[in-house]
Amino acid sequence: MLKNYFKIAFRNLLKNKVYSFINISGLAVGMAATMMIGLWIADELSYDDHFKNKATIAQIFQNQSSNGEVETGSAIPRPLEFALREKHNDNFKHIIMSSWEQPRYLKFGETNIYTLGNAMQEGAPELLDLQIIEGVRDGLKEKNSIMLSETSAKKIFGSHTAIGKIVKVNNEDDLMVTAVYNDIPENNSFSEMDYLIPWKYYVTTQDWFESAKTSWGNNSFQMFVQINDNTTMKNVTSKIIDVKKNESPVHVEFNPQLFLFPMEDWYLRSDFENGIQSGGRIENVWLFGIIGIFILLLACINFVNLSTARSEKRATEVGIRKSIGSQRGQLIFQFLSESFLIVVLSFVFALGIVLLFLNGFNNLASKAIVFPWLNIQFWLASLIFIIVTAFLAGSYPALYLSSFNPVAVLKGTFKSGRYASLPRKVLVVVQFTVSIALIIGTLVVMNQIQFSKDRPVGYNKEGLIQIPVMSNEFVGKSEVMRTQFIASEGALEMATTSSPTTSVWSNRSGYTWDGKQVGFQEDLAHTSVSYEFVETLGAKVIEGRGFSRDFPTDSLGVILNKTAVEYMGIKDPIGKYLRDSDLDIENQNDPLKIIGVIDDIIMQSPYNPVKQSIYAFDNRGNGNFYNIRLNPKKSTAESLKIIKSVFKKNFPNTPFDYQFVDEEYGKKFKSEERVASLARVFTGLAIFISCLGLFGLASFVAEQRTKEIGVRKVLGASISQLWLLLSKDFIKLVVIALLIASPLAYYIMGQWLQKFSYRTSVGWDVVAVACFGALIITLFTVSFQAIKAATSNPVKSLRTE
Repeated sequence: MLKNYFKIAFRNLLKNKVYSFINISGLAVGMAATMMIGLWIADELSYDDHFKNKATIAQIFQNQSSNGEVETGSAIPRPLEFALREKHNDNFKHIIMSSWEQPRYLKFGETNIYTLGNAMQEGAPELLDLQIIEGVRDGLKEKNSIMLSETSAKKIFGSHTAIGKIVKVNNEDDLMVTAVYNDIPENNSFSEMDYLIPWKYYVTTQDWFESAKTSWGNNSFQMFVQINDNTTMKNVTSKIIDVKKNESPVHVEFNPQLFLFPMEDWYLRSDFENGIQSGGRIENVWLFGIIGIFILLLACINFVNLSTARSEKRATEVGIRKSIGSQRGQLIFQFLSESFLIVVLSFVFALGIVLLFLNGFNNLASKAIVFPWLNIQFWLASLIFIIVTAFLAGSYPALYLSSFNPVAVLKGTFKSGRYASLPRKVLVVVQFTVSIALIIGTLVVMNQIQFSKDRPVGYNKEGLIQIPVMSNEFVGKSEVMRTQFIASEGALEMATTSSPTTSVWSNRSGYTWDGKQVGFQEDLAHTSVSYEFVETLGAKVIEGRGFSRDFPTDSLGVILNKTAVEYMGIKDPIGKYLRDSDLDIENQNDPLKIIGVIDDIIMQSPYNPVKQSIYAFDNRGNGNFYNIRLNPKKSTAESLKIIKSVFKKNFPNTPFDYQFVDEEYGKKFKSEERVASLARVFTGLAIFISCLGLFGLASFVAEQRTKEIGVRKVLGASISQLWLLLSKDFIKLVVIALLIASPLAYYIMGQWLQKFSYRTSVGWDVVAVACFGALIITLFTVSFQAIKAATSNPVKSLRTE
C-alpha cells in the first residue's frame, strides 16, 4: 500500500512538471536557507564550547557609578588578586591574572613573526584546557618561559621541535619554549591567543607595574577565575561584590561593585546598560532564527497554495477513489505521502545548495562552519525537520482535497465556491507581508550603518597610518624618527600617542578645577600625545591651539575636546587650570593649563556619543603609537616604501607593521555590516520564494481563464486590458500586504534603532522604496504569465476543452 502511495505521488510529480518544479525548488531554497541559518545559530550558541570547564569559568567585571550613571567593564586593579586569594580563595579553583591581548615580535634566527597573545599566571593552561602537543602543561612556571600555539611554533621552527629553543621577544628578552599547544578553534574567546608568557615575567617589563600592586584606582588588568564545584556564580558574586569598597574606602564614592561574568555569556550577552546585562549578539540569533522560520513558512505556503489551486483538477480522482471505497483517512495519507516525497526531494536538493554555497556563506558571515556529516544530532534534527515540514506543508491540502463530495464531483456539479480561493489569497498576503517587512528591515539596517559611517570623525583619517611601538628599543627615538620620516618626504608629519587613534585605552578621574560642582564625579578618556598631534591627525581646533614647541610651558598643558568642556561646565576654557592628583611629574601641585579645545574625535563606538576626552602632553616620550601623515604628493605605495626603509634602517630586527587608520575605523562597522549582508541574502531568498509561488498561481489562473481570455480577445479586448484583468487581483493582495507590513516594520525597526545613541530614523522614504519595489517585483512576476495568456491565439483557446 505504501509503495503504491509513493508510486502515485511520483507519477503526479512527473505529470505536472512545472508545478512540481516550483514546489520542489521553492521548498529546496527555503530549506537550504533555514539549514544555513540553523548551522549559523548552532555555531553562535556553541561559542567557547571548546573549553570543558565553560560552565564554571568567569571573568571578574566591575560596575562603577559616576554622576548617577553606571559603567561596566572588565578592567580591574592588581591588588584585587591578593584580596581574593587571602579572603575568598576557598570559592575558587583558579584565580588567574592576565594582561590584555597584546601583539609581540617573536624571533628565532632569521625568522621574526608578529603575533598576538597574553601574559597569564601559572594556572592558565589548566583553566583554558589547553591541549599540549609537546612539552609540559605547567609551561608558565619558570619566569623566562613561553608557550606557543601549534601555528606559531610551525611559523618559527618549521618541522623542527620547539621545546627548549630560545625565542627573543620584542628584540629584548630571551624566553625558552616550554610547551606547544593545539590551536584554539576559531569560535572561541581565546582563538587568537598564539602564545602565553608568564605573568611574573610580564610584571617586570614595566616600571609602573610594581606601584600598581597597591593601587586600587589603577584598573589596567584582567582576571579570569574558575569557581569550585560546590558553589555558584551568583553565590560567589554576593561574597566579593564589595571587596574593592572594603579594601579601598577612598573609592566608595564611585560605588565599585565586583561580579562574575560567566564565560557562557561572554559572546552572546556582553552588552550592559547602566550596570545591567542588556543583551548582545543573542539578539541576532533570535532575529535570524525568526527569519529562518519565516522563510520556511513562505516555502510551505507556496506548496499549500499550488496544491489547493489545482484542487479541481484532482476532484475527479478523489470522487472515483471515494466511490470505490477509499476512506477519507486513506486519501489524507495519500496526499501526505505526496507532500513527504516532495519534501524529501527538496531536502536532497537543499543539501546540494548548502554544500555549494557554504564557503561563500562562511566568507559572508565571517565563520568557519563545517558541514556536520558525522553529527547524529544534525541528521536526527533533519529527519524531524522533514516530517514537520511535510506535515505543515501537506496537512491543509490533504484535509481540503479529501473533503470533496464524490457524488457532486462525478455528476460534474462540483464547484470550488466563491470563497475557495480566500485561503490562498490570505496566504499570499502573509507571504508578501513577511517579504516587505524584511525589505524595510534590511534597508533600515543599511541606512543606520551608512548614517554612522557618514558621521564626522573629527580628524582626517585618509592617508594616516599608525605603527605600534612595542619594545624599549623605540624609547627616546620618536623625535629622531619624526625628523627622518619628514626628511625622506614619505611623511608630512608625525606624532606619538598612548592609545591608537580609534580606541581609548585609559580613563582618568581625580581632576579639580575652579567651578567644579561639589560631588561631581568626573570620568575622562585620557590620551598622552606629543607635539604635532593636532597637525598630524588634522583635528579641528575650535579654541586656542595645539601643543607647540614654541611654548616650553606646554609640558604642563592639556587639550580638551568639545564634549569635555560641556561636560565639565567650564566657560571660556582657554587659559583656565586643572589639577591632577595622579600626575606623575616632580611637582604634583603644578596645575595643568588648558591651551586648546578641539572638535570631538570618535575613538570608541561610532554609534554612541563621543566621550569627554583630555589630551595631555607626553612628558616621558614613551608613546605607544607612531601616527604618520603620509605625503599626499606621492602615491600611498611609494610613501609606505619610503617609510619602511627609514623604519628598517633604525630598527633592522623589527618587522615593519602598520595599520591604516581608516581601515581600523572601518572595523567598528564589521558586526553590523555582517548582519546587513546576511539580512540582504535572506531577504532576497524570501522575495524569490514569494515570487516563485506568485508565478505558479498566476500561471494557474491564466490556464483556468483560457476560454474567458479567448472570448474577450474575439470581442476586441486589447493586450493591456487583458494584462490588467489578470494582474489586478494580485496587485490588490500585495497592496494589502503593504498596508500590514509597513506600520509593523516601522514600529519594530524603530524599537531596534533605540539601542543606538547616534541613530537615523526609519523614515517613510524607506517604506516608500520598499513598497514601490514590492509592487514592481509583483508586476514583473505576474506580467510574464499575463502577457503570455493575452497574446495567445484566441482560436486555439476556444477550441481547447
